[in-house]
Order: sequence, then C-alpha cells, then structure tokens
Amino acid sequence: MLRIFRTIHRNVEEIDTIEDGCWIALTDPTARELFTVTSELGIEVDALRAPLDEEERARIEVEDDYTSMIFDIPTTEERNDKEYYITIPVGIFITKEHIVTVCLEDTPILEAFMDGRVRNCWTNRRTRFMLQILNRTVNVYLQYLRMIDKKSDEFSEKMHETTDNQALIDMLELEKSLVYISTSLRSNDIVLERLKKVSTLKFFQEDEELLEDVLIDHRQALEMADIYDSVLSGTMDAYASVISNNMNIVMKVLTIISIVMAVPTLIASAWGMNVPVPLANHPQGFLILCIISVVLSAMCLFVLNKFDML
Repeated sequence: MLRIFRTIHRNVEEIDTIEDGCWIALTDPTARELFTVTSELGIEVDALRAPLDEEERARIEVEDDYTSMIFDIPTTEERNDKEYYITIPVGIFITKEHIVTVCLEDTPILEAFMDGRVRNCWTNRRTRFMLQILNRTVNVYLQYLRMIDKKSDEFSEKMHETTDNQALIDMLELEKSLVYISTSLRSNDIVLERLKKVSTLKFFQEDEELLEDVLIDHRQALEMADIYDSVLSGTMDAYASVISNNMNIVMKVLTIISIVMAVPTLIASAWGMNVPVPLANHPQGFLILCIISVVLSAMCLFVLNKFDML
C-alpha cells in the first residue's frame, strides 16, 4: 500500500500525489508501488526492498541523492491465543524534498503519525520528522517493556499456584520477546550513535535536543530490557529448581512407601507358599501375622525417622 501525507495547516493530511515536503508511507508495497517511488524520487529498488526482509539488520547508509536508515521497531503478534512482542525493520529514506518510510506491516508507531495523534509534526522538516519517528519508537519500546514486566509478575504468580505447563510456556514466550527486543535495541543503539555523525543530515538546535532525548530514552530502554531479562531468567531458573525439588520430594515419598509396604508383602509372600510355616494351623494365625506386619512396618518408619530420612 502506498499512502502520501503532508502537513497542511499544522495537521497531517493524506493527499493523492507526490509533492515536495510530503511523506510517502509504503506498507507491504507491491512491485508497481516500489517502481513508482523509484521513478519519482530516484531511490534504488533494492534499497526500498531491504526493510521488507524481517531479518534485515539495522544500519544507516549515505548515498548521493538520499540517506537511508533501517531501524528495528516493536510490534505485536499472537501466539497461543496471547499477545507477545517482536521487532520488525522499518526503512526511513530522506531525500532533498521528501521522506519515505517502508515497512512490512501496519504498526502503531506510524499509524499515530497518519492519524494526526503526534503533535508538532511537520513532514517538510524531514530530519525532525525522522527523529520524531525514532522518539515514538523508543517510547513504544518502553511501554512494551513495562507490559512485559507486568505479565512476567502475573505468570510468576500462576506458576506458584499451579503445576500446569501453560504458565511455564507463557514465561518462555516472554523470554523470547525480551531476546528480540534486547537484540534490536543493541542494533538500534549503533545506528543512533552514527546518526549524529552523518554529514548529509542537518540538525538544528531543537533537532539536536530531540536526538539527545531519544538517545537517553533508548539507553534507558536497553537497561530495562537487560534488567528484565536477568530477572526473568532468574525466575525461570528458580522455578526449574522448585520443580526439581518437588520431584525429589515425590520420589522420596514413593520410595518410603515402597520400603514400608515391602515388609507386609514379604511376610504375605512367605506365608502364602505351599510349604509348612509357623502359625499355619493356628486359629488366630492371620490376625497374628497382620499384627506382626504392622509392628515391623512401624519399626521401619521409626528407623527411617531416626536417620532423618522421612
């Protein structure tokens, strides 16, 4: 899909044709839409296609007619009937008169600009508009990280209350989400550091302040991701230890039961043989054997308890 936007009377509005100072938003574009942008703006088709690869790494490149940047942004996907977090690349291309974004799917970050929910957004101020997209991206990262931390607490409580594997699966999915986010944040950090040194982009004082804010918030998101990842990994390890300990307790109880039950089983086996045995013809023989079995079983329990094996 190809959509064109421009700031008109302080509002971002959709227009029909490509004009100077507009923003061209490509979402899972067709070959014809890519060709249209290439012919109009001179951006190479391969460069436009690069952000459509989910495995594309974050980077920034300077060409003769444009500057391109690929930045990982957070989004959500549904797994096991629950919402989890992943990252996908978005391409930002800045020409002399236009800014182009390319993404594989609709994202809340870009939709906020399309719907006019971002204040002081000017599509003709290309560098500042790019920084506003990056700032919005970092804020969404922080929002998702807080939601991951909240979900982690919920799943942790469930694991204490039940032995169902679903809570463990949910925690594993959260850990996977944190790996995606942490990896993307580290890649983005390199891009942001290099962004300050790109000579083709003109940064005014307000732009430099916004870039510093983005860098500070991005470092905060990176630290939060590392902290939450460590906490979640510790929780998983502790839960694995609890499961192992519970298994050992169960095996211990079953072993004790087997030892105690072996005494009456041995007596019953001996007196059940077709050979002469004591008390075989005694009128109270069965009762006496039962009492002997109970006494010997009690003695086994006493000995096990004496050596702290219960």
